Amino acid sequence: MVDISVPFAHSMKSPDQPLTVRQLAVQQLRTAILSGQFKPGEKLVEHELCALLGVSRPSVREALLSLQGEKLVTIVPNRGPFVATLDWDHAKELYNVRELLEGEAAALCCNRLDEAQLARMNQALDDFEAAVLADDANARIAATDAFYDVIQRGCGNRVIDEMLTSLHARVNVLRLRSMSQAGRGVASLREMGDIRDAIAAGLPKRARAAAAAHVREAARAAQAALAAAADTPG
Repeated sequence: MVDISVPFAHSMKSPDQPLTVRQLAVQQLRTAILSGQFKPGEKLVEHELCALLGVSRPSVREALLSLQGEKLVTIVPNRGPFVATLDWDHAKELYNVRELLEGEAAALCCNRLDEAQLARMNQALDDFEAAVLADDANARIAATDAFYDVIQRGCGNRVIDEMLTSLHARVNVLRLRSMSQAGRGVASLREMGDIRDAIAAGLPKRARAAAAAHVREAARAAQAALAAAADTPG
């Protein structure tokens, strides 16, 4: 039986208030999808989810609708909900958008971040390095979320923040794919360090270039991972 009781670091915007039943169901289902416990294309059976989550069928249905909005679940008429699949054509479009938005966000952060924000970036990089050494995929995602949370909140552009947040779940699906490639964690740490250094030095052109380069390298790794998954019988 799938264990979805432990929350996954999925969102850069932690709620100040306790989660509702529906929000908790969304969080736990998202956890299972992002961590690979539910596979792309897998059918999600409502009564089984009710038993796993310990919630009512209406709560499960509301959670599935929320995840459909995040493009993590596809609800097919007369067939029910399935874990969404993400092919390379779609992934490439996401990476193109990320390159533009994250590059601009990094540039805007220059000369805007205070010492506390830079300290959080440094801590996130330390946590990422520890996760790479421990080969802990979930901790890598959590540290990456913390790193980009500083950039999104600190860039001062609410539209960029909102747009990146709307892509967040699908981006993390791809991050899990890209970081599965040998050596990608170490390279990603170096690339994020370049972004941090440029922001700390107040160099917007360099920050934009570093952020864009990081996304392009992540895209190459994700493409290789998706190709390998497509070639693997299962």
